[in-house]
Amino acid sequence: MPADAQHRHTRTKRLVRTLAVAGTGAAVLALPLIGATAASAATTSTTTPSTTLAGYPNNLDGWIRESLAIMAEKKIPGTYNGIYRNIIRESSGNPRAINLWDSNAAKGIPSKGLLQVIDPTFKAYHVDGTSFDVYDPVANITAACNYAAARYGSIDNVFGAY
Repeated sequence: MPADAQHRHTRTKRLVRTLAVAGTGAAVLALPLIGATAASAATTSTTTPSTTLAGYPNNLDGWIRESLAIMAEKKIPGTYNGIYRNIIRESSGNPRAINLWDSNAAKGIPSKGLLQVIDPTFKAYHVDGTSFDVYDPVANITAACNYAAARYGSIDNVFGAY
């Protein structure tokens, strides 16, 4: 077989292989998308509710907004931006965050929740109408903001560990 014909045959095989791999790759990419839609729909009823009991979205935005509503009612100062900034610094938005390494943790009272509140502070600044669970996002935010208001005038005035 002439070298030119063999080259074309190899090039054709390479093109067929490339198309087969590309087609398989596209199918592999499409399967998770199709499966994810079905899985997502199937688990919606068994996962965390999409709203809080008060009707706010059950996510960081909703927890902050619900807290702000309670704070307004109780005349506790604070803004969305001040709360959000401190939450991101303290827990990255994880309501189950716990600090097991600082001086409070060494004393057996680790900081917990979105705004990293220790249990004695949470109990002292707990706001009526919220949960007594330090890990409850709305209770944690509201108690921490109540504490920050008493100590610093507002959560908006907190720019570091408090």
